[in-house]
Amino acid sequence: MYRPQWIDLDGVVNMRDLGGLPTESGELVQPRRLLRSDNLQDLSPEAIDTLVTRFGVSDVVDLRTHVELAKEGDGPLRAVVHVRHHHHTLYREDSVESGIPAAERALPWETDERREAAAAAAQASAAGGRADDEHRRSHEQFWSEHYLSYLATRPDSVVAALDAIASSEGAAIVHCAAGKDRTGTVVGLALKVVGVPDDLVIADYAASAERVPAIMARLRSSTAYAANLQDKTVAQQSPTTDTMRLLLQTLDERHGGAIGWLGTQGWTAADTDRLRRKLLGD
Repeated sequence: MYRPQWIDLDGVVNMRDLGGLPTESGELVQPRRLLRSDNLQDLSPEAIDTLVTRFGVSDVVDLRTHVELAKEGDGPLRAVVHVRHHHHTLYREDSVESGIPAAERALPWETDERREAAAAAAQASAAGGRADDEHRRSHEQFWSEHYLSYLATRPDSVVAALDAIASSEGAAIVHCAAGKDRTGTVVGLALKVVGVPDDLVIADYAASAERVPAIMARLRSSTAYAANLQDKTVAQQSPTTDTMRLLLQTLDERHGGAIGWLGTQGWTAADTDRLRRKLLGD
């Protein structure tokens, strides 16, 4: 049975250690190797000290966009000289070379959300009395396809993020803004590469739903995200098991699984061994 290993620190609300998850071969993901989190911007000095000294954090894999970084500035972990930072945006249209300054641009996913809302409204109208069920399926299908778009449009970033985890000297933290969508995709792939079964990958992904009210309250206090979240509900922002199940199912059907997809991007058996040694080694 999956039990989230929450890390409750001042400045984050959705951080956990992936240690303890078993693989299909009976090995265990070791503690203090891979952490996942929401935005690290608000970490207190005491929280940073805990991450560095108790958890041995050596690397931060930041999946936020250039727009988010420009709007929020450098986080406090940037001041820790021996912690390496890896920035890998998962949005194709997110570029430092745009003619519009990043801090003045809209968040890249806002267009996708408008498309989801329009599609859900159309399906609900056509479904009549089955509107709630149709909307739920539409929501899960949309987010599953959204995660697949990360792989389709920014495979370089996905592979680089996994490489950063495998190459980290100590614990690696993977994070985005909420720590559930972009983070959930990259962490889910990492867990699949080392052999964690689907049901536990799905359970870990869905565990963030427990923290969504706190995540939304926290992000609404930031000028970078407040407007985007103004009309959002907890239900709309909560991850569901079926979303990750659809993603894993699609990877199996189209590519023979996560490792099969990574193989199309230059990921090798040696890379898999590196990640396995990192997450599973004694």
